Amino acid sequence: MQSKDTAPIRPGEELDWKALEAHLRENLPAKLGDEELTDAGLVVEQFPGGHSNLTYCIRFGGKEFVMRRPPFGPVAPTAHDMPREFRLLSAISPHFNLAPKAYLLCEDTAVIGAPFYLMERRTGIVVRQAVPDEIGDNLELRYQVSRSLVDTLADMHSIDIKETGLINIGKPAGFVKRQVEGWAGRWERSKTTELPEMTESAEWLIKRLPADPERPTLVHNDYKLDNVMLDSNDPTRIVAILDWEMCTVGDPLIDLGLLLCYWPQADDPELFSGSLRSVTMLPGWMKRADIIERYAERSGRDLTDIKYYHIFALFKLAVVIQQIFYRYHVGQTQDNRFADFHTRVDALAKMAHSMIQSGS
Repeated sequence: MQSKDTAPIRPGEELDWKALEAHLRENLPAKLGDEELTDAGLVVEQFPGGHSNLTYCIRFGGKEFVMRRPPFGPVAPTAHDMPREFRLLSAISPHFNLAPKAYLLCEDTAVIGAPFYLMERRTGIVVRQAVPDEIGDNLELRYQVSRSLVDTLADMHSIDIKETGLINIGKPAGFVKRQVEGWAGRWERSKTTELPEMTESAEWLIKRLPADPERPTLVHNDYKLDNVMLDSNDPTRIVAILDWEMCTVGDPLIDLGLLLCYWPQADDPELFSGSLRSVTMLPGWMKRADIIERYAERSGRDLTDIKYYHIFALFKLAVVIQQIFYRYHVGQTQDNRFADFHTRVDALAKMAHSMIQSGS
């Protein structure tokens, strides 16, 4: 029986299901305390969200898992690193219960063609293109969900990375500098046309690099509304944070800037809001200014320079989308969802550049 948050496998994203089942039956029980898997055959569905890593629902009878593997085709050398994501979850989940537990890593590409891992399957609501029925037209509930999202981010940033040993998952010194220079380089390698707004934004970001924070934190690096899972019975309660692939340690305002980037509102320029349409443009959800105020209150951090992080997030997202479009442009993927992604890149570039020019 298909879950309401899963879908049939997209054409072209099928795997060797027999090889996968054999591998899981041989290796998974030991990771579950030698608990036997049911004799029921393997059933696989797909989580339809996202444009990057492929995420499948793996089911043996009533027991479910989530499996992640890289997309098909050539990928950047440091991108879609399944072993790293597995090790991150293994390190973080004991200290932060919103990170799902990781069960099994397979680095043998002979099984399904790429490294993959299995993790805990949590259930709840993920807000994507439409407001779920559990939230509906309740404007106060929408506001409270927004606030929970901000509070959870601040709480994640309050984890003591030295005491927990999580400081060892990355290098906090120079984190923002590496991020800005790295994404500027990715732009140069993936661009399919010249875009002056991107070149000028990269120069602006490099010239105005902020100092390292006194208190580096865990940085999720992809924290946004559709990467959290809400409790179906109480949507104000977050039950999981998803997609830890890019998590590291460094400046927490990188996370806040990205959240602002993914939070279009009704009064945004039409070109930008059309390229990044979200339920947050509807009544009831917090405005970006509310998010900044709430995060400052919850975290106690100085957000004087938050505009820098917002602009960087817009720039970074433009590069992420351009990398996806590049794969389509050169024929590495036939997925027609990506055919117009160059227009989204252009809109994001113009939004970032206009913020630099206006000072707003």
